[in-house]
Amino acid sequence: MNKIYPSAAAALSGIVRDGQLLAVGGFGLCGIPEALIAALRDTGVKNLTVVSNNAGVDGFGLGQLLQTRQIKKMISSYVGENKEFERQYLAGELALEFTPQGTLAEKLRAGGAGIPAFFTRTGVGTLVAEGKETREFDGKTYVMEHALLPEVSLAKAWKADRSGNLIFRRTARNFNPAVIMAGKISVVEVEEIVDTGSFDPDAVHLPGIYVHRLVLNATPEKRIEKRTTKQNPKGA
Repeated sequence: MNKIYPSAAAALSGIVRDGQLLAVGGFGLCGIPEALIAALRDTGVKNLTVVSNNAGVDGFGLGQLLQTRQIKKMISSYVGENKEFERQYLAGELALEFTPQGTLAEKLRAGGAGIPAFFTRTGVGTLVAEGKETREFDGKTYVMEHALLPEVSLAKAWKADRSGNLIFRRTARNFNPAVIMAGKISVVEVEEIVDTGSFDPDAVHLPGIYVHRLVLNATPEKRIEKRTTKQNPKGA
């Protein structure tokens, strides 16, 4: 089975549509599938519910889809770096399901593992627990969280072989493995594709059974959210 597609647009062809639940890997701008997000924007699909730790920044990453009003709801942990995200939410233009970061990761992991729900103490007694079932274990209250099963997952890895076995690079690993495992269809953007058998099996971070489509983006932009530089002392 050939998993390699000639472009991000081709990799999304026939699998994205209005009103879907999608998951997108990344943390801020680290490890985001840049080409796939841009291709998703260009499809014009709308009324999307998107699972992602945050929504990129203004004008880049998922921020592009907020600008074009293609997202109706975000399931996220963090809003702060995206002013348009914040503005739409406070104006009542964008639905937002705040989810603690560890809970979000576990909801995705549970989806990939075939676990329909789990109990956690995180969020008990807060807005996070409103409307959710709670139960006591050993005298402590837990809230039940349902797994996430996105119809399509978009993610980023560093390298893949032709079978879809993946290697991630450092912190760009972040949410990407859980996003890929949870997706009914997972599309992964990579910087290099090698022949099957090229990887040391012990070096593989995620096996290809979870990957349905691959697209090569050898030169991603990899923007930095905030660049901090050290100021030289006066006279130096």
